[in-house]
Amino acid sequence: MKKEIDIKQFAIQCIEQEEKAIEGLKNLINNDFVACVYEIYNDNEGRVIVTGIGKSAIIAQKIVATFNSTGTPAIFMHAADAIHGDLGIIQPHDIVICLSKSGNTPEIKLLLPMIKMMGSKVIAIVGNTHSFLAQHADYVLDCTVDKESCPNNLAPTASSTAQLVMGDALAVCLIALRGFTASDFARIHPGGTLGKKLYLKVEPLCKQNEKPQVWIHDTLNTIIYEISSKRLGVTAVLNEKEKIAGIITDGDLRRMLQHSHQLQDVKASDIMSHEPKIIHENELAVKALEMMRANNITSLLVVDDKEKYVGVVHLHDIIREGII
Repeated sequence: MKKEIDIKQFAIQCIEQEEKAIEGLKNLINNDFVACVYEIYNDNEGRVIVTGIGKSAIIAQKIVATFNSTGTPAIFMHAADAIHGDLGIIQPHDIVICLSKSGNTPEIKLLLPMIKMMGSKVIAIVGNTHSFLAQHADYVLDCTVDKESCPNNLAPTASSTAQLVMGDALAVCLIALRGFTASDFARIHPGGTLGKKLYLKVEPLCKQNEKPQVWIHDTLNTIIYEISSKRLGVTAVLNEKEKIAGIITDGDLRRMLQHSHQLQDVKASDIMSHEPKIIHENELAVKALEMMRANNITSLLVVDDKEKYVGVVHLHDIIREGII
């Protein structure tokens, strides 16, 4: 028979307990933490190996992912696999970060002396500062929590959250020390939306489109054909110097047809908007999106370094790249 409980209240208690665990970490950031950051930062010969077992192993994998994505090369090594052959991953100049709530698991007790014999420095992220791991590590990052958010105070919940946050704190400090920039982030995230926002430029987007253009004295028939055939709903208007003089959209055409009765005399200069929105081909696509939103338009004319018209970037091009 199912026990009736207040689900919302249990959820709130869980969040509050984990919030308390994270809040408590602020008082545990000590000189060992500072020394750890500099140890990793100054280690130019080795790598960072992060290990653990159980839930701590899962958190270790997340820390590795964060390190790798923010400029600190790291490798995950499962503690159980390490004592069955994966110990060969570790090289003498590597730094090993070992996660464990108790610090006394059999795997950790067997693994730690072997790591020390190989000459690697050990950083413990541990919930028991009197444990085997804490006593034998070179640096101790204390992640002690008063209580798990599990009702039985058994399942790693608040403790694993504390480990996660401590790992993030290390990564963030290393980001700041390395001067890791948005451009660096884009370089190692080329396939994701975040990366595209930081590196994708207008030039490749406009080059995949047709290049609609008419001259300032072209007739209505030419304008209609150009807009229709290039399928972008817009055309640039160029002057005698081959510079952009204006822009004509399909909306401009509709408004003109509603109010003009002398269609045979209409020229591009009579219809065009004289101050088109223009973007350089080397600008980021995300800037093009910002300009479109700010001006409530769907297309921008694109120019090169010599202010020569090179094409059109459309809102659909940016949507297709998943930037929105």
